[in-house]
Amino acid sequence: MDQEAKSLADLVVQELRTRILDGRLRLGESLSENTVAADLGISKTPVREALLRLKMDRLVDVLPQRGSYVFQLSAEEVGMVSELREVLEIAAAAAAMQRNRQELANRLGIIVKEMRKAHAVSDKVAYATLDGRLHQAIIDLCSNTYIVDAYGPVGFRVQALRARLSDEETLNRRSLLDHCEMLRLVEAGQTAALQQLIRTHIRQTAQSSLEMLANNLLIESERGPDAGAAPDAKPPARKVAAGSGR
Repeated sequence: MDQEAKSLADLVVQELRTRILDGRLRLGESLSENTVAADLGISKTPVREALLRLKMDRLVDVLPQRGSYVFQLSAEEVGMVSELREVLEIAAAAAAMQRNRQELANRLGIIVKEMRKAHAVSDKVAYATLDGRLHQAIIDLCSNTYIVDAYGPVGFRVQALRARLSDEETLNRRSLLDHCEMLRLVEAGQTAALQQLIRTHIRQTAQSSLEMLANNLLIESERGPDAGAAPDAKPPARKVAAGSGR
């Protein structure tokens, strides 16, 4: 692949990842190379490369003879993702508190302030994005590259699930209270209490995801017997050009 195609592939990865994470692309939705290429105003080559890279991030499933789809999770997989998330975030919280507590408090303080603003104006997309940034801050400040690397794929999936839950005002209100309390505990240096709150928070999120899954509200699958021919739900057209990533 030449440099121009590689650069375009980078932009397609960023664009599709953003659309998956903020909920514009449904879980299980078909991703036709032709449709994505036409939507973004580029050739199929960088789209094909981008889909393979998103597969490595576990955000896209590439099925032989059937096509590419936004990932989807079974109830069992939601449980497994949440279990791994709990292990990693609790370990990261302890390490971040020990090594970078003041920076963690500063960063969470900024994010929580923005979360309050987003919640006050019911900007659910912004709120879900900030929610992801807060948890990522805990991971980033643990100063353990193995934890950071392990969290990458699960973090993307959690962020995508979080965006689907953000339509529930009750969940957002409870989430905001949890995050405000996390900030207070970080500022107070209460590591054990912070870890317990993170554990409870993650388990509540998992339960909410399972409830939505049970009610067929989380995943809208197009993977029937004729999934390969299923029409794509096309988001608003946007031409990709150098420097246009979000």
